[in-house]
Amino acid sequence: MSETPLLVIKNLHASVDGKPILRGLDLTVNRGEIHALMGPNGSGKSTLSNVICGHPNYEVTEGEIHFMGQNITEMEPDERAKLGIFLAFQYPTSIPGVTLANFLLASVKAIRGADNVKLLPFRKELVAQMQELGINQDFAKRYVNEGFSGGEKKRCEILQMAMLKPALAILDETDSGLDIDALRIVSEGVNRLTTPEMGVLVITHYQRLLNHIKPHKVHVLVHGRIVQSGGPEIALQLEENGYDELLKAHGLEPAGV
Repeated sequence: MSETPLLVIKNLHASVDGKPILRGLDLTVNRGEIHALMGPNGSGKSTLSNVICGHPNYEVTEGEIHFMGQNITEMEPDERAKLGIFLAFQYPTSIPGVTLANFLLASVKAIRGADNVKLLPFRKELVAQMQELGINQDFAKRYVNEGFSGGEKKRCEILQMAMLKPALAILDETDSGLDIDALRIVSEGVNRLTTPEMGVLVITHYQRLLNHIKPHKVHVLVHGRIVQSGGPEIALQLEENGYDELLKAHGLEPAGV
């Protein structure tokens, strides 16, 4: 494990349209670690993922984000992606007119450098990864997410992760809308791709995903700050008791109230 943490977030405050969402969040992820971030609706989970990736609609008003020892707080999204940050979206969007194969080829070239990507090895790698994830090869010729089911979209998100080989993978409620079989396949794909040099941040509402992707640490985000951190047992407690007891312990109202 590297001496320098992969991701360090210090006292992060962020807002959307002038509305504060994150209110002093601290988080450290080391290489080789899987962290799960849980919390009720409106707590700021997806905001955090977007802020880490540099979404322009989210304004950092205080604090810093460091990635591989470098301050990336003011970096553009494409610069962060080239450093090795990947986000699997909760609701992947369609890209009409662009085939999945061409999209992945352009993405890989942007990350690795066009001169470092040869077409034949790329195609072989793509076919192998699609087979591993149970994705029909005909999907490579289809427009990105156009007419895909929820499970197919999520598998294609993990396919992007497989091809891009990020240093940090953020999975924003990847389990949303998945049936049991799709959840298992997506989870197996994540587990297969996770390496000792990579960090993973899994954002989820439910324990069921963590039955497949085993986190080293679990954090509970409420009203824009992490109020509890610990081992996988925290997720089991939340599954059994919900968030109300935890909120009351911190003198907080349910998120969104």
